[in-house]
Amino acid sequence: MRNGQRVAVVSGVCVAVVSAVGFGAYALIGGDDADKAGTVAATSDELPGETGPEVETGPPTADEVLATAGAFLDAWAGGDAATAAALTDAPDKAEAALTALAADAGIEELTLEAGTPSDGEVPFSVNAAVAYEGERGELAYDSALTVVRDSVSGEAVVAWAPTVLHPDLAEGQSIQTGPVSEVPPVEVLDKNGEVIDGEEYPSLVPILADLQERYGEQAGGSAGAETRIVDGEGETVASLLEIAEPSPGQVPTTIDPAIQRAAEEAVAASSRASVVAIQPSTGAVQAVANNPADGFNGALEGSWAPGSTFKIVSSSLLIDRGLASAGRAHPCPKHFEYGGWRFQNDDEFEIPNGTFADSFARSCNTAFISQAPELGDADLGNQARDAFGLGLDWQVGVTTMDGAVPTQSDAQMAASLIGQGGVRMSPLTMASVSATVKNGGFRQPYLVPAEFDGRQLAQASGGLSGATAQELRSLMNRTAVNGTAAGAMAGLGGDVGAKTGSAEVDGQDKPNAWFTAYRNDLAVAAVVPNSGHGGEFAGPVVADVLRAGS
Repeated sequence: MRNGQRVAVVSGVCVAVVSAVGFGAYALIGGDDADKAGTVAATSDELPGETGPEVETGPPTADEVLATAGAFLDAWAGGDAATAAALTDAPDKAEAALTALAADAGIEELTLEAGTPSDGEVPFSVNAAVAYEGERGELAYDSALTVVRDSVSGEAVVAWAPTVLHPDLAEGQSIQTGPVSEVPPVEVLDKNGEVIDGEEYPSLVPILADLQERYGEQAGGSAGAETRIVDGEGETVASLLEIAEPSPGQVPTTIDPAIQRAAEEAVAASSRASVVAIQPSTGAVQAVANNPADGFNGALEGSWAPGSTFKIVSSSLLIDRGLASAGRAHPCPKHFEYGGWRFQNDDEFEIPNGTFADSFARSCNTAFISQAPELGDADLGNQARDAFGLGLDWQVGVTTMDGAVPTQSDAQMAASLIGQGGVRMSPLTMASVSATVKNGGFRQPYLVPAEFDGRQLAQASGGLSGATAQELRSLMNRTAVNGTAAGAMAGLGGDVGAKTGSAEVDGQDKPNAWFTAYRNDLAVAAVVPNSGHGGEFAGPVVADVLRAGS
């Protein structure tokens, strides 16, 4: 009984509707009529002695089941969420769910076809044409609804539940159509155009993820499309239909497979190590490796005091200022006091009557500290930036730490000259320092070629003079041949240069071992934290990578 009139659907008659907006059609096949339901008199708000309007009780009749289910499915198929929801026992929830389905599921055409009712339950099939950004698919499944008697109005209504929309749908969930992934997948290519396999090069796995996030939208791939059930946070619960399979774009890199393989093997020999290899003539990053591979990417993002490897930068400043020259006498006392600190050399060695080349090769701290009184607080930072590009905004193509040489005073400024104080570097930046010396000028390291996405690479405003660059190469060559780096560099032919470093860290038992070197057109730097002297622990890592170069 609805509004005083009985609505009946004749058994076997097909009722269908096609929406004006193209949602589709509904068809209902009826069953046999059942006995009428009983009635009771309403008692709410009645005066004594009065009898209220009769309210239907008991289960809905077969006619009511057919009529209510038919009207609900007709309204849903026609895109009329409000009308469909009004035919349920939870109009607000039903309207919200039906409206969300229409807005989010990408349904262009909808056909609902009911089966034979049984005890108030009406099974029905759903066939939907789903579209997303020009891709189309067909979603088909079976569901069911139950018609019950509303206890207040006495009318037959659909018992609302999320399973009416889809049998796998739960409270707080919805059906959406969208991309399979947030960004399209990418294939990352090495320098030869071959796809990089993360299983073969585990250190590159975090970099591959970074490259997908950065370049997925511009690499020419597609994120695909699917219809899925999502929870209240938008996370996928179940995929219902793959409309279009994701297709990868391609991102080129400068990774050299042979050098990368050598880098992976080199760091594996240490419990913790990071290494980077750069081609000095171009700035191309040819290898990046970390152990552990799935941890922090220290090779590119690390921020450590570089110790005596930074004396390369400090030497360029002293040479440019006329405070040092390779063949000229230079002090290297056991101790030197500056800014209230007493600095000393490792094992308190000294070099009587030595040259600056002697001090560089043996990594004499006091040879550099003794020149602090001749320098301004900002001089070292300016030299690092203008000649070596350190601290500029590098556009490598992935996340990097690009070096920091803050302006400091007194003892901290002096400590910066030997790579302590506030100086912070990564293997990437220290490999770049060696590459700058070998090349004779700064070329910003890059992993993704700049022409791929039009990035502007950083430029050092000053640069190294030819004379200073040549003198630095002679200093590094001597260190590699018969200085603190000689042991690690033994057996490596060609044009070589190196510098060791051991950076003290508060709270560590042992210093961080550093080593940076070049051989022909390959520059490499490594750090092995909390290990010991640079030549002993970081040197072999660098040497193994250098051997892989031509």
